[in-house]
Amino acid sequence: MTTRPKLLIASPIFPEVVDKLQQHFDVEANRTDSVWTGEAFTSRLADKQAAFLTGAQTVNAQVLAQAPALKIVANMAVGYNNFDVAALEAAGVVGTNTPDVLTETTADFGFALLMATARRITEAEHFLRAGRWDKWRYDMLLGAEVHGSTLGIIGMGRIGQAVARRGVHGFGMQLIYHNRSPLDAATETELKARYAPTIEEVLREADHVVLVLPYTPAVHHLIGAEQIALMKPTATLINIARGGIVDDVALAAALQAGRIAAAGLDVFENEPHFAKELLEAHNVVLTPHIASATRTTRLAMANLAADNLIAFFTTGKALTPVTRG
Repeated sequence: MTTRPKLLIASPIFPEVVDKLQQHFDVEANRTDSVWTGEAFTSRLADKQAAFLTGAQTVNAQVLAQAPALKIVANMAVGYNNFDVAALEAAGVVGTNTPDVLTETTADFGFALLMATARRITEAEHFLRAGRWDKWRYDMLLGAEVHGSTLGIIGMGRIGQAVARRGVHGFGMQLIYHNRSPLDAATETELKARYAPTIEEVLREADHVVLVLPYTPAVHHLIGAEQIALMKPTATLINIARGGIVDDVALAAALQAGRIAAAGLDVFENEPHFAKELLEAHNVVLTPHIASATRTTRLAMANLAADNLIAFFTTGKALTPVTRG
């Protein structure tokens, strides 16, 4: 009888995906309302050949040293900043993510967050619920124009381009973007996009800045007080990328001082913890990392992560690896 590989599912996931994986693996699944991290994670990982992760678990050289049988770790996320890629490759462990399946849903949410931020929707609801709406005024809760304004995108991968299409084709926005390298000419033409060689150029010119770049240590606090100071006082900043790219404390100070008009944040440094200073700013929309949160998309992400694991052990190759080898 062939021994099936041992799999750790470190966070609660869809029961039907657990059932699917149990057809191929000897599964230890987290069925609690918590997430296994730290020692709870590493101790359970010690005898496993595979792990299904949600991005909350760090996999670095220290963790790998305690899991000598490990062959693959599959993130149920497009981001993989929880992986030490160099350590994975040195240990011969494959890491995978879930690109493509969440692109459109995340772009929908990113644009919704932009709209809510620009038009002060959260602030307006709080105003109404607090019983403060007692008359119409010409200057009540004036927001920023979206249609015809300038959209600045930092990070023009799949999701960045999907946000751009919504802005350019749906709202007649002008587009300026920064990326590690310019887009191909056909895509730039389709999006009527102007490439900015520096982030600073985007910050100075855009009415609405959307961050959609992956997190690496090199971009930690890429947007801090100095960068925010370059933005128009009427501008908004939207982060649907990763926490840590923005210095949230510096942003909160800028919002309270009125150095920019507003911000919309779906991601935070050290989440689920976040800078409490943000709660003191009235001009910020805060959501708990839900940009991909539709059942259809989250199930597709879980299935792709599962399919990476199944493919690796049945064909020797993962479907969407982020590591070499």
